[in-house]
Amino acid sequence: MKGLLSALWVFAMFNYLYADVMGLMDSTLLTQYLRGQVDSLRITRELLFGAAVLMEIPIAMTLLSRVLPHRANRWANIVAGIIKTAAVAGTLSIGSATGYYLFFATIEIACTTLIVVLAWRWAPPAAREART
Repeated sequence: MKGLLSALWVFAMFNYLYADVMGLMDSTLLTQYLRGQVDSLRITRELLFGAAVLMEIPIAMTLLSRVLPHRANRWANIVAGIIKTAAVAGTLSIGSATGYYLFFATIEIACTTLIVVLAWRWAPPAAREART
């Protein structure tokens, strides 16, 4: 389970990354980025710091999913998955979402929801041994 959860965080991270790369290739969005305002959202250093903190979550979870003990691992994945799912869902209410962004957001939400479900169902090692 540790390897699967870590791999799902890597998968989610690549989707976050490529959604952002696509945004940089969108001339309308790129112009707004350069002006420091995307639709009604002003791009500030504080906003960028908050975005950096949000992006550190999946980066950290790729490692933590492999090294944390079961109980801490399970709860870290549940909490991180809920935070990232809510963050991506929340971005859909900011401005006008493009088709490619909706595509990536759907995959990202599905992935982080799957992480939460898998972590929630992840039985402790003693429970797995008792069933075999």
